[in-house]
Amino acid sequence: MNLKFLLPLFVIGLLPFVFDLSYAQITSGGFGNSPFERDFGDVKFLDAYFGLIDEKFEISSGDHNTPFTVVMANVGTQDITGIRGQLSLPLGFSSSDGSSSVIYADADSNSIAGDNFHLTFFVDIDDDVGIQQYPGTVKVDYSRLRESGVRTAFEDFNFKVTGESVINVRALNPFLTSLKQNHVTIEISNDGTAPVSSVDVGLQNTQSERASTTQSVTNVENVVILNTDWQVGEIEPGEKKFIELDVYVPESLKGDTLRAPIEITYFNAHGDKHTISRIADFFVQGLIDLSIYNVDVIELSGTQMIIGEIINEGNQDALFGFVTVESVGNSNIKKTIQFIDEIETDSPVPFNVPIEFDGEPQYGEHDIKITTRYKDDVRDEHFFIYETTIFVKESSSDDEDGPDSTLIIIPIIIAIGAGIYIIRRRKNAAIKASN
Repeated sequence: MNLKFLLPLFVIGLLPFVFDLSYAQITSGGFGNSPFERDFGDVKFLDAYFGLIDEKFEISSGDHNTPFTVVMANVGTQDITGIRGQLSLPLGFSSSDGSSSVIYADADSNSIAGDNFHLTFFVDIDDDVGIQQYPGTVKVDYSRLRESGVRTAFEDFNFKVTGESVINVRALNPFLTSLKQNHVTIEISNDGTAPVSSVDVGLQNTQSERASTTQSVTNVENVVILNTDWQVGEIEPGEKKFIELDVYVPESLKGDTLRAPIEITYFNAHGDKHTISRIADFFVQGLIDLSIYNVDVIELSGTQMIIGEIINEGNQDALFGFVTVESVGNSNIKKTIQFIDEIETDSPVPFNVPIEFDGEPQYGEHDIKITTRYKDDVRDEHFFIYETTIFVKESSSDDEDGPDSTLIIIPIIIAIGAGIYIIRRRKNAAIKASN
């Protein structure tokens, strides 16, 4: 009977030893008195990243003297002081003091119980380090206030080498024309090594947002823009996205540079929101607007001529003008070129091209093409093409029975010259008599 009572008592007596050994095994992780044991302590790891306490940095392989910040919390019941950290990173990362140096950092001040503190290390990154996630370990030494001795905490963590995003802006065609609507395409490129996401692009009117005493760096408020905001989305490294807009430029900006400020908002590889400003520059050209009028065929001194007038209805002179007349279809009129120099905006410019045939003359209707070749104020070449139909009559010089036109024209010219001479002589005589 006594054995029945002693056996349960014996088992109950062994229970504290069994539970105590099990708890030690769990808390130690099976490593005994390892310095990496995780137990309740005074400090707790929060975050680790390249950058400063108030800003995370995008970094790439080959960067040197880069700040690396570890953020921790004082979760104990007492203030701590003498905080000193030592960083252990994988191969490819070293102290900015030298590859053989230990990566140390000191906290700037004490840490009050319940507050956060940070340690900022400075690290060199080798050229062959890839853009990915890496493991690291930080050792923190500290002392409690009103307590002697140094306590030590170890924390494992992961961090990223993110790469760097580099956003650039440029206009595919940097020339605008005044007095007309221009369709503009602007390229947004990521020339870095890190992607950006949720990219929003906005065209800003900076002068209206600045104080009146601040000099404006843009004149975009003087133009009419039909759309000013775009959602671009994600831009991978090396990728380009495009935005399109329509711009009307007034005549007053002719010859000026239009500076269009662009604000770009995006999220970087850390997930942080950033806003940057870029400027797209455009040169505003004058408008050259050509038309051809009064195309006809006349006969001059026995030679038939194609005549016409070129009118520039823009606000910029056309330079180095040439007129080319050539046949279209079944016409056998030879191609002829005439230099007409500048085509100004205030008066029509006449042209006259003699008609020559390739083979036997063909009279009647001829389809022709008149091409005006010219250059603008930035020396880009342009062509204006006008097609029409002319009627070529048989030349009067071919009529042997007809009178010689020179016998009529010469006396008329002599008579006009004599009349002009007599009129001028009488005016001079009247002026002398009045004196």
